[in-house]
Amino acid sequence: MDAYKKEFIEFMVESEVLKFGDFTLKSGRKSPFFMNAGAYVTGSQLKRLGEYYAQAIHEHYGDDFDVLFGPAYKGIPLGVATTIAYDALYGKEIRYCSNRKEVKDHGDTGILLGSDLKDGDRVVIIEDVTTSGKSIEETYPILKAQADVKIVGLIVSLNREEKGKTGEGTALDEISKTYGFPTAAIVSMSEVTEALYNKEVLGRIVIDDELKGRIDDYYAQYGA
Repeated sequence: MDAYKKEFIEFMVESEVLKFGDFTLKSGRKSPFFMNAGAYVTGSQLKRLGEYYAQAIHEHYGDDFDVLFGPAYKGIPLGVATTIAYDALYGKEIRYCSNRKEVKDHGDTGILLGSDLKDGDRVVIIEDVTTSGKSIEETYPILKAQADVKIVGLIVSLNREEKGKTGEGTALDEISKTYGFPTAAIVSMSEVTEALYNKEVLGRIVIDDELKGRIDDYYAQYGA
């Protein structure tokens, strides 16, 4: 496993973004883990988060893109932090763009925040986590309505590796098949389990034998 991935996994735990216990997801599934990117709240956390995203984008998609699009609302700080990090790490000046939930009809009008989109722009979409693919159903038409852009790919922080809506693959697999662009994550849940099983973070074992058994049972039922 790449060093930055292991660091990111520990960073999620330290930031209390990735938690283990008993959680009921929006889908109704009972999950032994939960991720909430809204828990990144400090400047140092956002700086590091942007760097991890930038490294993953660089690894999966290279530097041949123009715009980083972060869907409202959680995608806004992700996009800003990663745009700054990309310049710092790779000397690549990319533009940041997001959407508004409501179209603004005065001042800086329109549905977009940040950069405008123009024909030929190559766009990477950035999100926190994708469970059902619903956000892309909303985001993709917005992007295509603004200009004739090329979607280079989607990047999320965690691939939960669960069955999507059709049951024929993960939500990320289904997005790629439906929309025709690649998808990737900084880490997958199997990598998280591998990195944390019987390993200490902040002086405690994060995934012990009992929790590992519950994670295995969860994926036996819902894993893709």
